[in-house]
Amino acid sequence: MSNNSLTRREAIKGSVAAVALALSQFPLSAFGFEEPDTAGTLIPFVDRLPTTPNRPMVEWEKLTEWMTPGEDFFSVSHYGAGKVDLKQWGLEITGLVKTPKTFSLNEIKSRRRKEIIATLECSGNGSSPTFMGAVGNARWTGTPLAPLLHECGLRKEGIEVVFFGSDEKTEKIKDNDYLQNFARSLSVPDALQDKILLAYEMNGQPLAPGHGFPLRLIVPGCYGVAWVKWLKRIEIQDRRYMGRFMARDYVTIRGEERLDCTVWRETSVLKMNVKSIVARVVRRADGTLCVTGAAWTDGTPLRSVELQIDGGAWLKTKLHQEQRAKYGWKFWSYNWKNPASGEHTLVSRAVDENGTIQPAADDPLIKLKKTYYEANQQYPRKIRI
Repeated sequence: MSNNSLTRREAIKGSVAAVALALSQFPLSAFGFEEPDTAGTLIPFVDRLPTTPNRPMVEWEKLTEWMTPGEDFFSVSHYGAGKVDLKQWGLEITGLVKTPKTFSLNEIKSRRRKEIIATLECSGNGSSPTFMGAVGNARWTGTPLAPLLHECGLRKEGIEVVFFGSDEKTEKIKDNDYLQNFARSLSVPDALQDKILLAYEMNGQPLAPGHGFPLRLIVPGCYGVAWVKWLKRIEIQDRRYMGRFMARDYVTIRGEERLDCTVWRETSVLKMNVKSIVARVVRRADGTLCVTGAAWTDGTPLRSVELQIDGGAWLKTKLHQEQRAKYGWKFWSYNWKNPASGEHTLVSRAVDENGTIQPAADDPLIKLKKTYYEANQQYPRKIRI
């Protein structure tokens, strides 16, 4: 009797897990449920965000799917797309390891397969009205990095793991020219986390050339610059890596006002900041306006998303729980009943479990930030009823 009971519990648990996985990959309408923000008349924003021709980006007013389709997913590169000949390609792990090795793509695919749903955001996203859709949510498939590093035998003096892409360009450094690959690094403890993947699929399909084929690094909770594409070499070092995209570029400069001076700090861009945006406004048949949007963090759970209308009190929104993932964005909504005619300003702010509040544009965290990276300020949107 207890065995039958256990079997039933396991069956129920398995069914729930299967439903959760399905809901994470498809819109609710695929299962016969009404999408919360699609039934009604879309109200366009007065300050509609411009799009860049021939450059994939999220168009917020069309945001109804939790997973971002590949054709809408942004891609940024600094040295152009990496040129990869798969017949000649291999992933080299070298530096301060006991046994340097090179792995083929088939060898990497033969290892433990792991999937993770994670939001990828360019660290410059939100820096201007013309660059507001460089973010997306996807299911990444690959294998954890840590077992490969352990297999090569990390030497105890190694403190930094550097990831080199196939994309390259000649850079002038101290008046001399040097051929450089795009590269970023993680500390050894960070690189050994099970969430760090070597990915070869995106949304169930092989990586497209623009997204890093044949292999890219997945660093959930960190800005896109850390997700090295066209990955070809991993090197363990006994000192900090200070390449262009760690030490000279992708550096945030912030000021802190004190009584007698302003203290300025430079920090390398890495972890994503808590952020949200108003995406869509739909009018229901009864006149109610359904305001929806998305919010994301570095993996810290969201406590709430709040909405402000015309400078009034902050209103609590509903966080949608149908689809969830630690590193994926969350959708939220608010039903605004009996809105008055005229022009209105809507702005959202996200709050994480630690109490960190998405700052306003006049907050010192934003006002005294002198570089365009990490632009997580609240972004007002205007509609006319």
